Amino acid sequence: MKARPLSVTIIAWLFMIFGSIALLSGLLPFAGANLTQLIAEFKMHWMVHLSRVVQVISGLFMLRGHNWARWLLVAWVAFHIVVGALHGWIQLLTHVVIFSLILFLLFRPRANEYFAHSAS
Repeated sequence: MKARPLSVTIIAWLFMIFGSIALLSGLLPFAGANLTQLIAEFKMHWMVHLSRVVQVISGLFMLRGHNWARWLLVAWVAFHIVVGALHGWIQLLTHVVIFSLILFLLFRPRANEYFAHSAS
């Protein structure tokens, strides 16, 4: 197996760390809630929690060299460009810059080689 590029390692760990922190910070306030409150919370915010889980899963499986996880992460950030556009120009611009940087780092020749070798 080809060595994992440092850029892939950093991106994967950043997404796993920030996704985990966001998921925990969204769920911890409901640690003492009863079942009815938990169901109401999940009904209202299930997409937010799912997005955070996807963020963690994509980072984890990118570390293992799965190409689909790289594409899942790209789709996740692309989705956040749309979300950023709904919140204003600054958020849109921020997400576009992050997206561009991630695309550059995840699709360089060394990263392509890493994900191609891991798939076989």
